[in-house]
Parts: sequence; C-alpha cells; structure tokens
Amino acid sequence: MAEILEQFRQVGEKALADLKDVKHLDDLENFRIKYLSRKGEVIQLLGQLGNLPREIKPQAGKLANEVKNKVKQAFDELQDKLKQEQTSSSEPSLDVTLPGKPMNLGSSHLITQTVSELLEIFGRMGFDIGYGPEIEDEFHNFVALNIDQAHPARDPLDNFYIEEQTLLRSQTSTIQIRVMEKRKPPIRMVAPGRVYRPDSVDATHMYMFHQIEALVVDEGVSMIDLKTTINQFIHAFYGPDTQWRFRPSFFPFTEPSGEVDLLLRDKKGDESWVEMGGCGMVDPNVFEAVGIDPEKYTGWAFGFGIERLAMRKYGITDIRYFTENDLRFLKQF
Repeated sequence: MAEILEQFRQVGEKALADLKDVKHLDDLENFRIKYLSRKGEVIQLLGQLGNLPREIKPQAGKLANEVKNKVKQAFDELQDKLKQEQTSSSEPSLDVTLPGKPMNLGSSHLITQTVSELLEIFGRMGFDIGYGPEIEDEFHNFVALNIDQAHPARDPLDNFYIEEQTLLRSQTSTIQIRVMEKRKPPIRMVAPGRVYRPDSVDATHMYMFHQIEALVVDEGVSMIDLKTTINQFIHAFYGPDTQWRFRPSFFPFTEPSGEVDLLLRDKKGDESWVEMGGCGMVDPNVFEAVGIDPEKYTGWAFGFGIERLAMRKYGITDIRYFTENDLRFLKQF
C-alpha cells in the first residue's frame, strides 16, 4: 500500500517540477498532453484505483485527486500568465513623446455649405433671413399666392397632403406670405428651406429639395431693382464673368414674371442656357391677401433651387448625389 501511495506522490512531484521549466505556450501544451490528457500520467492515476484492494481505495483515491487538482491548478495559473505575457509583448509600446494621431473630423454637407454662402452674399446686400414651417395650410401655400382652386399646382397628386387642408409645403414662397402678414414694408428678406413635391426621381428631380426665395417690398420698387439684385448675386456666387439672361414666363404670384437662365460651358467647350429659377414683380392680389396696400407698395421676388445652384457651380450631374451619403462624393467638398 505504501508503495502505491508513494508512486502517486512521485508522479505529482515530477509533474510540478517539469511545469517549472515551461516558458512558452507550445511547451505548456506538450506538458498537458504528457500529464493531463486522457492518457496522461496524472489522469492515469485515477484509472489505477479500480485495481486496488478495497481497504486502500479511499486513501488512494483521495491522494490521486489531490495530486490531479494541484497539478491542474498550477497548470491553469501558468497558462494565464503566459497568455498575458504574449498579449503584452504583441502590443506596440506607447511613446508619449510622439505627436498625437489626428482625428478624422467630418465637415458640413455641400447643401449646408451652399446655404451658408448664399446667406452670406445676401447678408452683405442687406437682406434679413426668414424661416417658416414645412407643414403648411392651403392658404399660405396656395390661396395667398394667387393660386386658384383650378390651378394644376393644387392637384392632390402633385402635393404631399397630410390632411384635407394641410400639406408639406411645395415652395418656400409660403415664408414670404408669413413675413408679409407680420411685418409692414419696407421688407427685404431671403428664405431658405426644404420643399416637397412628388416628382419622379431622376438626375435632375427629387421629391425633397431646397429652395431660397428673396422678397423686397417698398415704395417705388421696380424690375430694374430685381435685375440689379440678381446680377449682383450671380456674379458674387459664380464669378464676375458669368453670363445670364431674363426670359418671359408666367407665375400666379408675380406679374410680370420671368425665368433666369445661366450660360454654361461643358468640358468640350459647348455652350448652353440652363434654367436657374423664376422671378417677377409681386402680384397685387398677393399684397391684398396679406393686408399690404398694392396702390402704395410694389415688390419683387425670385426663387432658386439650392441643389440646382450647387450643381451648376461645382459641375455635379446628378441631384441624387446630395442624398446618397457616398463619402467619395461628400469628401470632395
């Protein structure tokens, strides 16, 4: 009996002695196979218990389990230590004297940049800024702008109606109405904002886009003032050599009305006129709707699409680029 118990102790002592010489995880795996695997020397001690006499089985079983647990605990501790050392050695050392890594900061969206530039230009020209709700009623979106019930612009299929008399605004001209309701002339303001129309999406049309409207109301305001302001704006935004023109048109809320076209050149040098937006003298019916005397005051207004302005300035060929969040496009600006 004493010989068997001494054999168990020797196996444990030999395993612990060999474990002290282990310095790497690969060597530790070899140790596990030799002592702690199914055929390992320590595990085999438990297999020998069935062949021992009944009177010594309890003492031998207790000793075999003590040897196994002691070796397994020492194995686990060494394994954790070697893994931690390996992880620490694989991490690069930190040199606190080196310059910090630059942060990858975002930038303003091109639409935001364009709006800021437009407001800065008109601010230098003495314009205030007006804002209004994107959810509008029919009075501000149609009635006060002299758009009668039969006009195609009021077709439910051409607007985003929320309720019978409520819709997403289809133009920022609604802000002009709200400003004229609250302020008496003289008025000199611009109004940027989002507008919504259920257009079919393609390279030049989107169901949500941005506009900027301008409005001037005072005594003696004329088309000359309108043309001078547009000329100053175009040359400030596109450059002093930019060519543009007036073209007769019709809008319910202005009379007379016109379109503004810009002369563009493509990469081949070919020239073409491109529409930028509408303008004109404020119709007297609009003044009457907001309580301004049309016999005393005159005014002009124009509205340009902000995406269209940016596309012409930066040579962008597809309006969908503004909303696709493609970093290859956005990082250019």
